[in-house]
Order: sequence, then structure tokens, then C-alpha cells
Amino acid sequence: MSEQKLLNYIDGKWQASSAKETLPVVNPATSEVMARVPLSPKSEVDAAAQAAKRASKDWARTPATDRIQVLFKLKQLLEDNLDDLAKSCTNECGKTYAESVGELRRAIENVEVACGIPIMMQGWNNEDIARGIDEHMIRQPLGVAAIIAPFNFPGMIPFWFLPYALATGNCVIVKPSEKCPMTQQKIFALFEKLNLAPGIMQLVNGAGETVDAILDHPAIRAISMVGSTPAARHIYARAAANGKRAQCQAGAKNPVVIMPDADMETATRILSDSAYGCAGQRCLALSVGITVGAARPAFVDCFSEATRNRKVGYGLDKGVETGAVISMASKERIEGLIAKAEQEGAKILVDGRGKKVPGYENGSFVFPTLLDNVPPHSEVAKTEIFGPVFSMMHAETLDEAIAMVNDREYGNMACIFTSSGAAARKFRQEAVAGNIGINIGVAAPMAFFPFSGWRESFFGDLHGQGTQAVEFFTETKVVVERWPKEWSRKF
Repeated sequence: MSEQKLLNYIDGKWQASSAKETLPVVNPATSEVMARVPLSPKSEVDAAAQAAKRASKDWARTPATDRIQVLFKLKQLLEDNLDDLAKSCTNECGKTYAESVGELRRAIENVEVACGIPIMMQGWNNEDIARGIDEHMIRQPLGVAAIIAPFNFPGMIPFWFLPYALATGNCVIVKPSEKCPMTQQKIFALFEKLNLAPGIMQLVNGAGETVDAILDHPAIRAISMVGSTPAARHIYARAAANGKRAQCQAGAKNPVVIMPDADMETATRILSDSAYGCAGQRCLALSVGITVGAARPAFVDCFSEATRNRKVGYGLDKGVETGAVISMASKERIEGLIAKAEQEGAKILVDGRGKKVPGYENGSFVFPTLLDNVPPHSEVAKTEIFGPVFSMMHAETLDEAIAMVNDREYGNMACIFTSSGAAARKFRQEAVAGNIGINIGVAAPMAFFPFSGWRESFFGDLHGQGTQAVEFFTETKVVVERWPKEWSRKF
């Protein structure tokens, strides 16, 4: 695979960046440098924002029924190019081909839902709020919106926001992760086939300086992002200080409670996919297991075996269940946290450090790792490892387990495995998290539900996807009107 220098897409044209600094885009499984991504300067963000501002007036006045025709065509282009896009995701991100296909299916779902915009962005009307006076609430686009994407889902996550922003009449700037920018290059090549007016859709590559230029630009009205909690806090604070609205999905440390009445075989299969799928690099990966009472020996035995037997390798090879982590730096960080866990008193039941995949010895692989008796207030218990590491803790009662679930800074997802409706209902009501799974390992909302998150896992008010995305990308205007009969006779 030949190395290429990636381009920006600004004002309807592919453009080479003037950036003097570039970063390598590395295949995590092979350590091959596939491309170099420019760290675009402030001037190129300005060029994209100004082009978007110029295009926004006409795009906002384009009927919603015409705007969604673009999405219908985009859906078909994504379907037709699914295989190529999935291979790109796998090569730059490290996940398996099946996982890449799955994330792109989720992207397509959001395009499908946004095609309902003519209904979803409808307003409200009341006649005669006073005699002869009517009142209306209408939704209008903000103008220019920016999306700052993470590395772990380079195809899907921009689509939590992009279709809704576009369908509601906004122009959009996408800043992909500098670690995984290639899939968005391919997606923007598909946008080019839609013959949109220059400025409606734009792509600007870069890192921290580029992000800050986006946050500071006065023409950009809204920021959508997914990333770590420190990054989300910075982006939310700086966007707010500049008068922008922001929705910032942040880090996670997702717990699961395993009750004694759970089906251990089913729970093990589902939870191993959640913990070790995508190499643990997803914000909805379960990373802490809390057994209740008699569930402990059966689940620990079953899960230990599943952890040992999981096949690790290059994501495009058949039968691989867990791919590489994003980089050698990430591998070293994860392995350092495993060592830290042992120092803090955890027992390593399955150790995934220091192992190689035959044929891919230079890849950044961490094999699935299972820790037991992790102290609840240890560093590893609180840290988002973002790797294929599962930490076990133990409780005597459901109340104790729920207290352990809630005794953490994050609140992205919490799950329970049980055959008891009463236990499930209690957990659903009391667990402090925005996404709840009942006998589900990855409680990922469908595109017509909001992708919730609480506490340190989300900064903002309105989440991505569905009707909340429509609210985020529009502002409401209230019109109060009166047309006295004597006035109408004058014309």
C-alpha cells in the first residue's frame, strides 16, 4: 500500500494543505505508514468556514424535501462502497472487518433517520392565542456546524451528527482524527459525487491547533465531538466561551453486574464481545464486571476461558475476533496499566502482555486480559484503559453492586445480566448512566434514539442522533402575528 499525502476538501475542491508539519497514518496491525496527514493551519480553517458561511444562506432556503434527496443518494453510495470503506476502517483503526462493517451500518442508519427531516423539524402552531392573534414556532438552521471526530470509529461517529446538520440546512466542516483520517477522505469522495454547491460539505485535517481554530472561528455556530474526557472538557469550555453550542461525548468506564440467576454461557459470550471487541477501544466497551454472590465462581471460570481462547490478529484475516490497538504508544500505556493493577493488588488471571501475532510481529497488539479482585478505588478501577482489559470486582448483594456502579466519575453505560425482572427494573431505575443495558453487552442506541451519556461522559445538553440532533442543529423562532380585517382591505 503506497503512502499518500492527504488533502483537505474546501469550497468544493480537493486542496493540498500549506501545513509544514505532517503526521504518519499507521496501520496498527503492520506498523506500515499508509499516508501522511497535514496539520492544517488556522488560515485553512478560516477558508473552510468562510466558504461554508457563503453557502449557508442558499442551502438553508433549499426545501427540506430537496435536501433529503442528497441523503437518499448518499445512502446508496455508502451501501455501494461499504466493502472499500470497511477495509479502510480496519487498516487505519485496527478493528476487524466485521466490526468495520457494523460501524458503517450504524452510519447508514443515521442517514436513513435524517431523511425524515421534513417531519422531524416541524414546528408548532396555535391559532387565537388572543382574539385574532396566531402564534407559530419554526425551526431554522444555525448556519455552519463543525464535527471533531475520534479515531476509534472513523466511519460511524461523524454520522451521529452530519446527516442531521445537513438535512436541517446547515453547512458542515468535518475534522477527522489525525490518527484515522483516511476513511473520511473516501467518504468525501462520495460527497463529491452528489454535486453539492461549494462550501456545503468540507473536510479539514489537523490536530490540536486546527481544533482550536475551529473553536475560535466566529462563523462556526455549533461543535459536535467525541473523544476523551480531558479533550471534551477543553472543547466544551472553549466553545462555550466563544458563544457556540456544543455536544461533547467523553470518556467512559462502563460496569456490568452479573447476577447469580444470569445465563452464564450467554453472558460470557456477549460480555467478551463487549470487553474485547474493537480491542476495547469503544466508549461502550464494558470494562468492569461486578459479580453478585454465587455468580462469582461460575462467571469467573467461564470468562477466563473465553478470554484465553479469543483469536487476536489482523482485522482483515478470517476468524479474527480482536484486532490491534491504535498505536505502539497505546499498547505501552495499556500494558503499563496492567502492571499498575497488579501493584495495586489485582490478580492477573489472563495476561495479554508481550504477545505477538505470527506474521504481524510489529503490530500494536494487546491480547485480551482479565484482572480479578481489582480494588474498587484503585487507579485502574477508575481509569479508562481503552484497551482489551476486563476488571473483576465482587459484591454480596444487588444494592452493594449498584453502589459500586455509581461510585465512579463516568456515566456513559451500565449493564446487568439477570433473569429477574425485579432486579432489572431496580437496576434500570438506580444505575447512574445515560445508556442502560439489560442482558445487553453494548447498549448502543438506534439512530432514532439519542446517544446518551451522563457525568464526566458528556458535556452539553442535547445528544447526537435522532430528534435531539435536530434540536441541536436548529434554533427556534417564535412568530406572533395579527392581521386585522381593516388592514387587509387596504390591499
